[in-house]
Amino acid sequence: MVEAVQDAGVIVTGAGGGIGAALARRFAAAGARVVVNDLDAVKAKVVADEIGGIAVPGDASAIVAEARDALGGTVDVYCANAGLASGGTEAADDKVWALAWDVNVMAHVRAANELLPAWLERGSGRFVSTVSAAGLLTMIGAAPYAVTKHGVYAFAEWLSLTYRHRGLKVHAICPQGVRTDMLAATGSAGDLVLQPTAIEPEDVADALFAGIEEDRFLILPHPEVAGYYQARATDPDRWLTNMNHIQQKWESGQ
Repeated sequence: MVEAVQDAGVIVTGAGGGIGAALARRFAAAGARVVVNDLDAVKAKVVADEIGGIAVPGDASAIVAEARDALGGTVDVYCANAGLASGGTEAADDKVWALAWDVNVMAHVRAANELLPAWLERGSGRFVSTVSAAGLLTMIGAAPYAVTKHGVYAFAEWLSLTYRHRGLKVHAICPQGVRTDMLAATGSAGDLVLQPTAIEPEDVADALFAGIEEDRFLILPHPEVAGYYQARATDPDRWLTNMNHIQQKWESGQ
């Protein structure tokens, strides 16, 4: 597996903290050359300086060309990690829905559009999507987040099935709770559903590297998610009823 990332040019978006920073550190420790991207330029520089990487701050949708130049013209691995945990229901403002769609889905689409021509021409490339277990299941109290995470999981699937015979490797990381600022921002819903089994960002990086070694598309840092996903597929009404019980528990504040 070391050979897969040794001296590879890697971009990690949203890497100023949390999962992104853990991914950047892990790739750097494995010998990769890492571009650290974050909207917060100070946070990006702190992580980049720590790992001997290159800070390229800014909107994840717009930095691929600059990051590629910083890596000497070649990107081998792109970690589409930047995300937005938008809460609310169907009544959330249109601007909330639009921003969630733009950050959680379209940033991945734009990056793929920028990277794929060179990857397909040379017959190799690795696209890593930080999705969420919400993309396989759902999340109470967060319709924009759950819906857009379903969307980006579908896009990762589509990339894999369309281009795997042309050398593209795709990984979809789908953790439940991870101890980050994003988890803290989920409030009481996160406290009920995610906090009890929350893991560290470094555990997510470990799961990704195990998945790279085994050449797996679906990366489940919480292995129990596989059972939930299977239950959802085989008996959706029962699964929805169980989820509704959790919704009612949340609403009652118990």
